Amino acid sequence: MTTLLVRNATVLVTMDGARREITGGGLFARDGLIEQVGPSESLPASADTVLDLSGHVVLPGLVNAHHHLDQTLTRNLPAAQNINLFRWLRAHYRLWAARTPEASRTATLVGLAELALSGCTTCFDHAYVFRNGCKVDDQIAAAREIGMRFMVSRGSMSLGESKGGLPPDDCVEEEDAILADSERVINRYHDAAPGSLIQIALAPCSPFSVTPGLMRDSATLARAKGVRLHTHLAETVDEERFTLARFGKRPVAYMDELGWLGDDVWFAHAVHVNAHEIGCFAGAGVGVCHCPSSNMRLASGIAPVKAYRRAGVKVGLGVDGSASNDGNNLLAEARQAMLLARLQISLRPPEGPDTDLSTSDPSRAAEWMTAREALELATLGGAAVLGRTDIGALEPGKCADFFALRLDDVAFAGGLSDPVAAALFCTPGRAAWTVVHGRPVVAAGEIVTIDLPAVVAEHNKHAARLAALSGGA
Repeated sequence: MTTLLVRNATVLVTMDGARREITGGGLFARDGLIEQVGPSESLPASADTVLDLSGHVVLPGLVNAHHHLDQTLTRNLPAAQNINLFRWLRAHYRLWAARTPEASRTATLVGLAELALSGCTTCFDHAYVFRNGCKVDDQIAAAREIGMRFMVSRGSMSLGESKGGLPPDDCVEEEDAILADSERVINRYHDAAPGSLIQIALAPCSPFSVTPGLMRDSATLARAKGVRLHTHLAETVDEERFTLARFGKRPVAYMDELGWLGDDVWFAHAVHVNAHEIGCFAGAGVGVCHCPSSNMRLASGIAPVKAYRRAGVKVGLGVDGSASNDGNNLLAEARQAMLLARLQISLRPPEGPDTDLSTSDPSRAAEWMTAREALELATLGGAAVLGRTDIGALEPGKCADFFALRLDDVAFAGGLSDPVAAALFCTPGRAAWTVVHGRPVVAAGEIVTIDLPAVVAEHNKHAARLAALSGGA
């Protein structure tokens, strides 16, 4: 058995039921699980590993609930910089299909390393393009290599252009092969035990790239195997037009018809929804992953996050694909969520609230998203949408997943009257420590589990090959 002691944090944010923030706090963990949390003087005096985090704020590890790690290979392509979702996807589909298993490995390592440096300890990845021998297995091996807690989808696309879908026919798969490989991946890798480092979800890509039959069959298989379901939904007005034209229903009603409104489901984006649909999500226990930077970059809209929370909908945060964000910083995403929610309350209906009152009116105080609310989305919120009760907070029985920020960083200078809020109000900096299941992935501000410079160099070679294919090298 191995033990870990954290002590003397300037403040330790627990996110427990009482939302305690402990001055001079710490924790004691054994074999990756927390046994004690409290003031440092109340904890054991020694452990196999001792971290004195004086001058740091310590927070629960952030949970990224929607991502596309392979898109780290296609960041910032000139052909896709200034277009909306459907045109952006068409600019990328064949590039993603052209990646190799070796490229997928480096993309996964680069993306997870960048996430870890932002305080992220758990990442869900929505993989759905499988060509050139690429498999989910490649990403799982890379996640194990770097030491991150990883949930990954055996995603899918089956509705090509010739059948009325968006992706090219040479980028989709046969449905029997999709379902067979989905079952293989679940049987081989899914670990439902508390504290597990690898879990699987099934995630048909979207209403415009998957048939109704595959949506239903994926749900049937997932529920038979006890894994969760995920897809993109209501991301853009173009998607809404697609489902109305093809199925005669708005996206949420279409999901309901397919049996996809349940407490084992979470949707990415869910920007274009009305009050009735928010109520449907709340009643069914559906979760939502908010991806603010991607939604802004692609001009998709602003998700009604505060309305979701008022209705009782589970909401987490996602960086989303690096090609629609161009970064993998989840702490920055939490800051963006806070700021975007504040922008939204200044807008007129239907984007903003139906009121003529000034945003400074005291009756509107609850509409403002606070830094602590945004941090809750990135921790407890993400854990909830992924169906995990063992992460998202620092309390006995939960995993020893946390990160620490140095408060003497120049970004925090002058902002230490509230160190917790400073994590978001001030420019998010690099984590000094990121620990997953009691094991440091980031130590003294550097990735310590892989040779990151070598991985980046290899990754850039793979990315250059794909950029050349796009004509945007």
